[in-house]
Amino acid sequence: MEETSPISLAKHLITQHVTVPLLEREIDIEYQWLFPDRHDQPLIVFLHEGLGSVAMWKDWPQQVCEAAGCRGLVFSRYGYGSSTPRPHEEIWQPDYLQVQAQEALPALFKALGLQHEKPLLFGHSDGGTIALLYAAMYPDSVRAIAVAAPHIFVEDVTIASIRQAREVYLQTDLADKLRRYHRDPDSAFWAWNDAWLNPDFRNWNIESYLPAIACPILAMQGDNDEYASLEQIYGIQRGAPQTELFVIPQCGHSPHRDQSALVIDATMAFLRDLETPG
Repeated sequence: MEETSPISLAKHLITQHVTVPLLEREIDIEYQWLFPDRHDQPLIVFLHEGLGSVAMWKDWPQQVCEAAGCRGLVFSRYGYGSSTPRPHEEIWQPDYLQVQAQEALPALFKALGLQHEKPLLFGHSDGGTIALLYAAMYPDSVRAIAVAAPHIFVEDVTIASIRQAREVYLQTDLADKLRRYHRDPDSAFWAWNDAWLNPDFRNWNIESYLPAIACPILAMQGDNDEYASLEQIYGIQRGAPQTELFVIPQCGHSPHRDQSALVIDATMAFLRDLETPG
């Protein structure tokens, strides 16, 4: 079942909902097609950050697809944007990113008739982690992945920044600001924040998955990332030696916002290399 969403990224871009089976129930997922008429062109799927959504990307995915001549798919994960909100009593466990990669993403692809495509995944932060996990779990189902500020293990700086985000949410109008991007900002914020601050999450680590990734990888991170050190992307290259690294100057945890042009240029160069024989 599909329906027009009340949330639209721009007047000429319409978001829709599709129902997918997840967590032993049916979940509505908000999604948006970019340039769907480019039937013979590659598909880029954009995976948002821990507090992201379709609307939070703004027009950045469209800029990428325009530059690359590709189709694009943007969606809000369960609990985010105008997708089904997470019930407030539901606590996400330390393996919630693995669940997204192993169950939620394949379910969405099947619901949209994409189960036989081999897309390129572009993931930011949590979305980058999901891209890595999906590529490891389904190595024959992805063409390549580009990840910006991904997490592969937990660092003290990560926990400190997430604790700080918690205080900002409690003491400021951040919830009201997030309401522009999420149907239920409390659902989105506390799912992410409580999961990362769960003491059991401190030992979370996906480095063992990395050697299973067979496709090309572009791993990008800002040199001033407030949520992680550069060991995150260095660790990706250790586990998957085919990884191309890009340390982005004068950049924090949101490379596509802090250094938009540089990230687009790096992504375009990565895509061109995929087309180069040998």
